[in-house]
Amino acid sequence: MKNILVTGAKGQLGSEIREIASQYPDFTFGFTDIAELDITDKNAVVQFIVDNNIDIIINCAAYTAVDKAESEPELAEKINNTAVKYLAEVAKKYCSSIIHISTDYVFDGKNFQPYMPDHPTDPVNMYGETKLEGEKTLKKINPSGSVIIRTSWVYSSFGNNFVKTMLRLGGERKNLNVIYDQVGVPTYAADLAKFILDNCLNLQNEEVKTYHYTNEGVCSWYDFAKEIMEVANLNCKVAPIPTASYPTRANRPFYSLMDKTSLKEEFDVEILYWKDSLKDCIEKMAVSIKL
Repeated sequence: MKNILVTGAKGQLGSEIREIASQYPDFTFGFTDIAELDITDKNAVVQFIVDNNIDIIINCAAYTAVDKAESEPELAEKINNTAVKYLAEVAKKYCSSIIHISTDYVFDGKNFQPYMPDHPTDPVNMYGETKLEGEKTLKKINPSGSVIIRTSWVYSSFGNNFVKTMLRLGGERKNLNVIYDQVGVPTYAADLAKFILDNCLNLQNEEVKTYHYTNEGVCSWYDFAKEIMEVANLNCKVAPIPTASYPTRANRPFYSLMDKTSLKEEFDVEILYWKDSLKDCIEKMAVSIKL
């Protein structure tokens, strides 16, 4: 029986993994957040991995406040890169592997076709930069059996996310303006959690591999918001606006669709369409829906 450490366990993906962990009786799961394990403390990381005989680390922990990262680059770097270094070093030394979650924000968003895993990276904000540095650090240290999974636009019934914000605002307002010129794919964290536990706990690769996982399809934030209102049967009109009309501290990639071909072929998996997964999530949150 293998021992699994899930960091960032109170986040969206960590919470979804906890939700289904009992379905995998061949593995023993330990769930930590900063209160149980500060992954930016090297000694604490080593002690925890050794004391609990950890075989696999699923690193869901991250600094994800995209705009705040512009004014807190040191903290973002500490969590998104330095902590990855500590996890990777201890994994390398004690024969553990890492499933590390990364982001579409490692790309500049100037492409006009889906990004392949090996496409050149060029982040446009500090969050993306620190996440990319974490990827590079993991690859350099290279604990065997490890993978990087880039994902995008994550939402869940747990935590704070775009879906919950739209549901709240849609219930409070008659009109909303949402950006139409940033294009990508939503990812239901429950789908990603199941993929990881079904496919990534017994990997034998000698070098760190990078894969892309999102739900199927493509949309803008405007499209996403419109669908949320329709599924939840909310009487709120959503209007499209350009990014220029909603300035933020951090730049965002305009196009972050990622190619999943290698993941689907190597793991022989089918991935759900984003609208279907959105319905599943809203049903789980017990919101009145329109089917």
